[in-house]
Amino acid sequence: MIELICVDVDGTLVGSSGDVASEVWPAVERAREAGARLVICSGRPAFGLTRDLAERLDPQGWHVFQNGASIVHLPTGRSRSGHIPDDTVRMLVARARETGRILELYTDTQYAVDSTDDRARRHAGLLGVPFTPRPFGELRGAIVRAQWVVPLAEEAAVLVEPHDGLVLTPSTSPVMPDTAFISLTAPGLDKAGAVRVVADEYGIPLERVMMVGDGTNDLEAMRVVGFPVAMGNAAAEVRAAARHHVGHVDRGGLVEALQYAATL
Repeated sequence: MIELICVDVDGTLVGSSGDVASEVWPAVERAREAGARLVICSGRPAFGLTRDLAERLDPQGWHVFQNGASIVHLPTGRSRSGHIPDDTVRMLVARARETGRILELYTDTQYAVDSTDDRARRHAGLLGVPFTPRPFGELRGAIVRAQWVVPLAEEAAVLVEPHDGLVLTPSTSPVMPDTAFISLTAPGLDKAGAVRVVADEYGIPLERVMMVGDGTNDLEAMRVVGFPVAMGNAAAEVRAAARHHVGHVDRGGLVEALQYAATL
């Protein structure tokens, strides 16, 4: 029996339109009625549109945000998140000034970006929050994650730059196909570790956990669960790591995955 279903957002729950297909929600309800807990497992932060999606999946549960750097219990606000050291944050801010790249800094509950570039504006819309550039120094609380937001053509160059003390995790969104989102977290903080934390909180063994995803940032989580499922639009390496394959996000793939969970 599948007791825990972890669901990526972009390319899995949210399609190229930027919305969740209407047929997904009845399938979610059926999975919950069958006894499964559902968990957001996303690179997105725990506010704006993504928090709304987490509330709809399970308003009383734990959810994974920011590629595993942010692990939040929605009803209480309890956090099991990690953080980036202050000197590393200062290094990133200095590099952003030197290169002119868009840098975003995140806590569990808010973020700051000081760029007025249209790409930063569009990303705020994707997150479902107002676009309000502000100095990084105004952000209060531990920085759990940073992120470069760059043209897709620049992704490879950024990934080979030295980022001492950080793990780089690239991802994309079908809503902004021209953009690479390169998540920066402290070592040991990833979706795999976060899924382990949530499963432990619920007392559910990993062999009874399903991870449904499409991007390379889902790979580690897919490798530690009993039932890794790849969307039809998934990257080749994600498909290779999966135990089961379903359709494209825009053609009911997640509904197929939830139905598959009910048969196990």
